[in-house]
Amino acid sequence: MWTEADIPDQTGRTVVITGANSGLGLRSAEVLAARGARVLMACRSPERGQEALRRVRAVGEAELVALDLADLASVRAAAADVRERTGDAVDVLMNNAGVMATPRGWTVDHFETQFGTNHLGHAALTWLLMPALRTRPGARVVTLSSLGHKMGGFQVADPNFEARSYSAWPAYGQSKLANLLFANALARHLHAAGLDVTSVAAHPGLTGTNLGINHAKSQGSAVLGGLVRAWDAVATQSVEKGVLPQLYAATAPGVRQNDYYGPDKLGETRGHPKPASRSAAARDDVTADRLWDLTATLTGVRPDPA
Repeated sequence: MWTEADIPDQTGRTVVITGANSGLGLRSAEVLAARGARVLMACRSPERGQEALRRVRAVGEAELVALDLADLASVRAAAADVRERTGDAVDVLMNNAGVMATPRGWTVDHFETQFGTNHLGHAALTWLLMPALRTRPGARVVTLSSLGHKMGGFQVADPNFEARSYSAWPAYGQSKLANLLFANALARHLHAAGLDVTSVAAHPGLTGTNLGINHAKSQGSAVLGGLVRAWDAVATQSVEKGVLPQLYAATAPGVRQNDYYGPDKLGETRGHPKPASRSAAARDDVTADRLWDLTATLTGVRPDPA
């Protein structure tokens, strides 16, 4: 039964975590900093980022990086900042940030909010940081997906819900499926290029984070917010438990290319890390390759490895 206590010493390692101002990202930052890692906390909100930074600095070494995944100019600037600060030496990139079941909206670059934030921003960041990951033996890219990836398939011809009616939950599920498809394609490209970088994915099961509360706020409903809090109290596990699969993916010995980890109990909703199940759509290499090419076209970022 793997726990935080099993995490190897992280001294000398540099970790970049998106969405590190709260929830799973903040807990990951605290744990890895306490184990000796230098943690770069990539956050959208300067105010919330500073508050989180103080918490992490209480246990270890941490820095704040400005990053808005819904703005590709910000993604490029954050990648350049990280590469300059680290001297092109990053051991782990944890693509943790995300939005869930938001009302129909658009990123700065006019992509559907969830697809643009959860997938396109992270894919672009991963490619832009690959020169820094390539230099570190055993580097890892950890991409966060969700049980929600099993909601359906990925429509390469209509990723932004322009030709079909928008629905918040199917759009969320598609974005989390995109995360898994990207991790799949990245793993195969890394293997083909002979690089010592591992692409691995994880999901937290049902964990009480700010995503549910933020979803309620986006609907403008205090009643819904109260229901979400009640649901979290009864049906979800703590952030301290939910974070374990991504920490395992980032640090455990023996993690292999294209592995996927989640909780081990009650249909992968709670528990300790174990290999997780993928939907048939998430195992579709053809769709993963089509998404890879589409992502390069939409972001204007050259895939690395090509």
